[in-house]
Amino acid sequence: MNIFIKTLTRDLKMSLRNPFSFLNPLLFFVIAISLFPLAISPESHTLSNIAPGIVWVTCMLSVLLSLNALFHYDYDNGVLEQMVISHHSLPLILLAKTIAHWLLTGLPIILLSPLLGMTLFLDAESIYVLMLTLLLATPSLSLIGAIGASLIVGIKNSGMLLSLLTFPLYIPILIFATSAVSQSQFNLPINGQLYFLASILLISLMTSPFVSAIALKASLD
Repeated sequence: MNIFIKTLTRDLKMSLRNPFSFLNPLLFFVIAISLFPLAISPESHTLSNIAPGIVWVTCMLSVLLSLNALFHYDYDNGVLEQMVISHHSLPLILLAKTIAHWLLTGLPIILLSPLLGMTLFLDAESIYVLMLTLLLATPSLSLIGAIGASLIVGIKNSGMLLSLLTFPLYIPILIFATSAVSQSQFNLPINGQLYFLASILLISLMTSPFVSAIALKASLD
């Protein structure tokens, strides 16, 4: 637990020293959503119908933009190799790094979502469900993304490859999350979608650190 807290604190401090690594994806998230009313239609009915898809697709792209920084700096500095050969648990270290990534990307997206939901004319109930789906699913995005980032850690200019590896795994999350928000707009039950998102989160939490550790060792060999 000591190495977990130290790794988490270290990653947060490093990101604060280089704020553009997490501010750029957040700015992309805000700007991209703000442009949709100008590009499609300013009518409230049109925007509210497509708002779940807009928010969630933009959220996924924002997370993908930030994944390159997950292991990049530690790899360049040689810290990643020291983590691999140390006597500490590598899955626990990678879990701490993934949580730090979520705190800097997923959590701000959740906090920004009510404001952006209002700009897309979502009602209060739909905004609540949107925040709930983001709370359940954004940690899964970071956990799944960590697997892809660990596979291509030694490859330069690998942003497109990382997207090709991780985005197909994001599709189930996209389907269930947008379906939950859309059904809430019509007062339909959303328990099934939330259960699936929670299941994906639990499975990702139990498997991602170990798979990422195996992939990272293979990439560094």
